[in-house]
Amino acid sequence: MPAARESLLDAAFAALERRPWPRVKMSEVAAAAGVSRQTLYNEFGSKEGLARALVRREADAYLCGVERALSGVSGAAAPRERLAAAAVWTVRSATENPLVRAVLTGCWNERLPTSVRAAPPGAPGPLPAPGPLPAPGELLGQARDRAVRLLEGDWPPGAVELPVACEAVARLALSYVVAPAPAADVARMVRTVLA
Repeated sequence: MPAARESLLDAAFAALERRPWPRVKMSEVAAAAGVSRQTLYNEFGSKEGLARALVRREADAYLCGVERALSGVSGAAAPRERLAAAAVWTVRSATENPLVRAVLTGCWNERLPTSVRAAPPGAPGPLPAPGPLPAPGELLGQARDRAVRLLEGDWPPGAVELPVACEAVARLALSYVVAPAPAADVARMVRTVLA
């Protein structure tokens, strides 16, 4: 039932844009997706299961966007231009999507499904199913690892180590998420730092 699942996640995201998550009703999500409430519960188990799946989808979409930014710039583009594009994507994605911002920063507010946030490292007790969401450092690490994988064949010899450069750019982009500035500014900063 992949189509119903995506429709339900789309409906949940649209509902979250209109009202805080605690006021989102499962019946309204099901109706907006054109399925029964029972189908919704069969797919996600509970409102928390729906929230976890929604947050996971948005985090995965963010990471796919990082890959597109690193690959989508002209193949002949210098690696620093591709890293700049990934940094701009990070800032824009977090600016436009409150769930991406929350997962990247660890800053959840009452409008968002706070019961699904990642537990801090070493926190006692199990996380609710279906598995933990990435903590901010883990998501940033996944973005860095994708950048390293996509740039390793093009990285200039003698430059700063690729993993260090990718980590620095990811953290620089995150600083622009936490202390907002125009997305274009982060590209200029990446180019300057990696020059």
